[in-house]
Amino acid sequence: MGILSGDPKDEPLHYGEIYNMWQFSTASKGLISINRLYYFHAGDKDLKEIIEDVINQAELEVSECDTILIANGIATSPSLPQRPEVKLEEIPVGARFSDQELSVIVAAGLSAGLVGCSAIIGTSIREDVGALFAKYHATKAVIGLKILRLSKEKGWVIPPPLQVMRPVNDN
Repeated sequence: MGILSGDPKDEPLHYGEIYNMWQFSTASKGLISINRLYYFHAGDKDLKEIIEDVINQAELEVSECDTILIANGIATSPSLPQRPEVKLEEIPVGARFSDQELSVIVAAGLSAGLVGCSAIIGTSIREDVGALFAKYHATKAVIGLKILRLSKEKGWVIPPPLQVMRPVNDN
């Protein structure tokens, strides 16, 4: 039996897995902080719920990645301080993000997270690490679909040029 067979949790992490998990956890800690800011700026109830989903997912990612890192003797990055709560009405209009802006920003963050998860899945040799990031990928895709549907429903989507007239196929 080789070093990379048996229970994946007993296998050593390679340096790429360590760095990727540490970096992902650190980025997720930043996402928690910035999405709390976005939450305070959001006025739409449904958008606020999606932002809460993003925060909850990032908190789960931090917890799970940091648990694996600590179990393998790796120090984790510190969490950022909690933002003080603010009411939307207290934010000056010129300094406030609009719901349309927030929907685009949050969707772009989810999109970047999908790419990051895919890269980590592709470089992992420990099956549990790959499966963990596949789970994160699937969850981010689901939240991304929710924000896309909401953005369409609210008229916030600015589509690229659409193909209105399609070429006629003579066959």
